[in-house]
Parts: sequence; C-alpha cells; structure tokens
Amino acid sequence: MTRHLFLEAAGVKAIPGRPALLGMPLDVTSTYRRGSADAPSAIRVSSDSIESYSPFLDRDLLDAPFADLGDVFVESSSLEETLAAIREMTALVMTASAFPLCLGGEHTIALPVVEALNEVHPDLIVVHADAHTDLREHYEGNPINHATVMRRIAEIVGPDRLIQLGIRSGTKEEFAWMRRHATILQWGPAAERDLLRRIGDRPVYLSFDLDVLDPVCFPGTGNPEPGGWFYADVERLLFALDRVHLVAADVVELNPRVDPSEVSTITAARIVRELLLILGNRP
Repeated sequence: MTRHLFLEAAGVKAIPGRPALLGMPLDVTSTYRRGSADAPSAIRVSSDSIESYSPFLDRDLLDAPFADLGDVFVESSSLEETLAAIREMTALVMTASAFPLCLGGEHTIALPVVEALNEVHPDLIVVHADAHTDLREHYEGNPINHATVMRRIAEIVGPDRLIQLGIRSGTKEEFAWMRRHATILQWGPAAERDLLRRIGDRPVYLSFDLDVLDPVCFPGTGNPEPGGWFYADVERLLFALDRVHLVAADVVELNPRVDPSEVSTITAARIVRELLLILGNRP
C-alpha cells in the first residue's frame, strides 16, 4: 500500500535547497499519556483537510516544492540506536543541501537533530517554544529523555545560544537556571524585536513543542498545561522566523489519541505547512 505523503509533497527524495519532511515517531520516554508515535502519520493524513495556500504568508506549496522522506525507523527497545538513526538521517538531509523539518514523536528527537546541525552550523541558535522547561539534569534516573532534552542541547550549543519561549511549567531549580543563563524570553508585545535582536544573522533551529499552545485550543498533547499561547501567538513567532536564517525545525508532542475531534492534528498540520513555506523561502 502506498504511504500517505504530506499535502502536495513533490516526492520522497530530498531536493537541494528545499525543505524535507522527516517523520520521527519516537514515544519511548513519555511519562504521562502515550501516543505521540502516531503523530507523523496523523499529520500527513490530516494535511488533506487544509489548503496548500497560506493567506498568512501569501505563499502556496504548489509553488514551493518539498520532499516527504517518510519516517525514521524507531527501535523501541533501544533509545540509543533510535537517536543515532535520527542523527544520521538529519545529517543525510543536510548533505543533500535540504532543510530538515522533523515531525515528532516526543521532544527527545530534538537532541540528535541539534547534534547533526551543530556539526554544520557551529554558531546555531536554538529557539525553543514549549510549556515546559525540559532542563532537568536527570529524570527518573535517566539523563536523556523528554524532560532533559534542552539541558543536553544547552550543553552542545551553550546556554547563550538557547532562547526559550512560552515556558510555564518546571521545577524551581529549572526556572532558576533559565534566569541565571537568561534563556527565557517572555512573549510580550515587544518580544519579536527582542527575539530578532538576540538571533542576529546566525542560523536558527526551531524546536516547537505543541503543548506551548493552551489546552483550550490544543488539547491533543501528552502533557497539557493551562495558560498557554493561542494561535495568534504562533503566527507572531512564525512571522519573526520568516525574517531570520531558519535552517531546520521540529514540531513535536502531538498526541492524536487524546483529541478525537482532530482539531489538534489539523492545527499541527497547518503549522507544518507554514514552516515548509518559510523554509522554502530561504535565500
């Protein structure tokens, strides 16, 4: 049976200078509601419910070819092997001069993606949108999982190249770490200006955890947190990122199982469409 591709994908082979979707259905270290492994497939299927044209960006996927490379094979018994496979596939996409857009899965996928990106972009800025800090040193005795992923990433790029948005849940120690290293940026009226100033002309990786959205408009995630963003906040971020050197992104932590309305999945597909159009508009 032919697998389902994201809306208007040009094919399954990376196109130089164009975005490449790569599914990463990892759901190994999740600790509350499992189901994010279903997300890449669900996003692809639900993409048929949206238009290829984005009124927000005034661009159309029909005019911006991209590839859908399918999913990285997830070895459920070995997190280490799966992360190594993700790192290798991300590196291959960049070797083809394409821009990776990674569909999680749990947030842990961001670690091997950043490891691969940092080899090519040693001045990489990581913009992290999330409800949660993800900065624990260890969680449940493990140093690598969804609750520690940004701490591990900060060890790679340095805290000065990590910018965190939308955070509203974490330990006292994690919030103290963010304040000490000035990684957190409050998403107020002037936030876009501050974000652009901190990024400058350096390459950017967006790690977008969908639970940054308020559960009122996005219930379909494993660890919902009240008090979050609404879709207009997401558009403000996307508009800012359209003006920087975005080289890769991820969209993670959709859990289709807990939102039978499919509103969350369709919202995720729309965010993916916008990111494809932004990555496809790089000079």
